Amino acid sequence: MFAVSLIPILGALVLSQDPAPATLKNLTLAELMDVEITSVARTATPLSETAAAVEVITREDIRRSGATTLAEALRLAPNLQVAQVNAHDWAITARGFNGASVNTGSLADKLLVMIDGRSVYTPLFAGVFWDVQHVALEDIERIEVVSGPGGTLWGANAVNGVINVITKHAQQTQGGIASVSAGPLAGENAMIRYGGAFGPRSFYRVYGQRIEGDSTRRLNGADGADAWDFTQGGFRTDWQPAERDTLTVQGDAYEAHENTPEAVYANGQNALARWTHTISPSSGWVAQFYLDRTVRTFPAVRFREELQTADFDFQHRFPIRAHSIVWGAGYRHMRDDLRNSAAFTFLPARKTMRLVTAFVQDELSIGNALKLTGGVKLEHNDFSGLEAQPSVRLAWTPPGHTMAWAAISRAVRSPSRFDADLSTRTTAPNPDFASETVVAYEAGYRVRPRESLSLSLSAFYNRYDDLRSINVRATRPALIFANDQTANSYGIELSGRLQAASWWRLRGGYTHTEKTLRATNPAVSPISAPFEAQDPRNQMTVQSTMDLPYDVQFDLVARYVGELEQTALNPRIPSYATADMRLARRISRWELALLARNLAGPQPQFSSPVAWYEIPRSFVAQVTFAW
Repeated sequence: MFAVSLIPILGALVLSQDPAPATLKNLTLAELMDVEITSVARTATPLSETAAAVEVITREDIRRSGATTLAEALRLAPNLQVAQVNAHDWAITARGFNGASVNTGSLADKLLVMIDGRSVYTPLFAGVFWDVQHVALEDIERIEVVSGPGGTLWGANAVNGVINVITKHAQQTQGGIASVSAGPLAGENAMIRYGGAFGPRSFYRVYGQRIEGDSTRRLNGADGADAWDFTQGGFRTDWQPAERDTLTVQGDAYEAHENTPEAVYANGQNALARWTHTISPSSGWVAQFYLDRTVRTFPAVRFREELQTADFDFQHRFPIRAHSIVWGAGYRHMRDDLRNSAAFTFLPARKTMRLVTAFVQDELSIGNALKLTGGVKLEHNDFSGLEAQPSVRLAWTPPGHTMAWAAISRAVRSPSRFDADLSTRTTAPNPDFASETVVAYEAGYRVRPRESLSLSLSAFYNRYDDLRSINVRATRPALIFANDQTANSYGIELSGRLQAASWWRLRGGYTHTEKTLRATNPAVSPISAPFEAQDPRNQMTVQSTMDLPYDVQFDLVARYVGELEQTALNPRIPSYATADMRLARRISRWELALLARNLAGPQPQFSSPVAWYEIPRSFVAQVTFAW
């Protein structure tokens, strides 16, 4: 196996380098609450003052969890619903609406995902191809997970939440790190990264990673035939040409091969440049441009998609007395080029899509304790035309470590090619498919009653209109996607962190979600509701990290996920409780770890249109070396 072959290479690195001490910092609760996040206000705001339901996953949280992929790391966010479909596909959403599983993963279409400001939301089926979203986890600074609409700042498709993956400045990744892991039923994973400097104000890093995933099992014990492999490499440079300016240039390239009932080949490349100019502590501007190319091929059915994206975004922040104003504009050009199959066709095969956006937001400070924030984003897409997404937020921060907030927002999920252009033997295209909309009412409370404990509680009520439906027609093709469903959902999200002792830390949370979908047209098929939403009502996650004597670490991530009810489309998936365990020891610049995943044993986590896949129990040995 390739992991074994890398061990001599790591040994050579030990002999050839003069290692510098490696430092890993575990933030105190006070430091964590002061971490500045950008996903809610598009400007740096301390977590303790952020008027939204937001969770921050730190690099140390990820390392101590034993996660080896980005999707696994997202299980640490208690305000997300994360289910593994098979060996390489995932169903991930916030506040429900994890849609039906297809050969590309789940049709979860109401969650916007960004990696360093680059959107990975695809216009083909309105969602994320999680099988190719891999980041070198050692390079992640933090992951900001916002549940609730973010359309006012981030645009269409940030309906139920936003995930923002933020990697470290290149200056923070100087030196090298290499990691290898392998185990039965877990596959192999290897990563190497090196960072250096061109000068006192110019830094870089380069990395490469390789993942080989083993097959899962079917319920009848047969091989799942879903083994896969993934290779990715990339770079990042950060240059400060002047005291107030920073230029970031970064890029990645990947290739993936997947076995499923229909084999998949995928590859992609991206490049991003971002210029940040600081005028004062309260004002400045950011200009960003990226290019992205993705290709997905299904050889068995002779279907291929190539999507090329060019995106420009500008934002400017400035104060006026008690107001802090941020405004911006953007343009995205997408060219989708398809090789259609006989059974699976999008019309037209080639399509150019344009997205023009502009937004403004005003944060008004009222005295020392109140902040009122209002804003709107206008967005024009080629499917449904002009869309408006306003929001109003009120935050109250009295003296002490407490905060209360409330918000009303409107967001839209713009049509995808899956909605409007799909043509099969049974499905007709619908060029009149309109945007889905939500009006969301939220309230929350955040408190740190003592230095060792922080708690956060949020509640929401959402009203959805014009949801996608599958309608039955009297003519052939017999089915068509329409906008003839509505829904109401409500729930609570509770999370907290506890420093139980100097050597023991706990974090986790609980979510409860209820929803009701209704048809507004008698032509709506009974399978429409389960096609749009397969979600547990209850779920809970707890992460425990312990620093034991002799530099030993013992870590546990336990989770409970409620059942997925039987529907007209899918069988029942029982509730389950399981845990992942990590036992590690640091020896100089080495870290040796043993990982046990899914300790409760094999179980399906999500429905597949072809077969259930049981996610197995697995054991992993991991070796990491830093220099």
